[in-house]
Amino acid sequence: MYSSHSYAMVVFIALGAFVVVLRWAYSGRPDSLLSRRPRTGTVDEYGLMSPLAAPKDVAEGAEIGAQLQQAGIRSRVVPTAEGLRVMVWTEDLSRAREVLLG
Repeated sequence: MYSSHSYAMVVFIALGAFVVVLRWAYSGRPDSLLSRRPRTGTVDEYGLMSPLAAPKDVAEGAEIGAQLQQAGIRSRVVPTAEGLRVMVWTEDLSRAREVLLG
């Protein structure tokens, strides 16, 4: 009914379309389907979280985070353009400062 050349042509066209779609998806353009690679932001680009402390390394940040967790305060150690920061939710900021100072 159909020759092997017809099947080869369909496969070639499908493969070509697949390559075009993948090149577009991975192009990094704003209309791309895939998200861009994350970039390191400044401390004021974390939305509802505020900087609490500037640990010298990840281990110190983890210690601070453990203190806050014991007090029931959620935190995160994040890399920022200014270095590592322990971030907490803005509504918990004053209570988190009390935990670290006390």
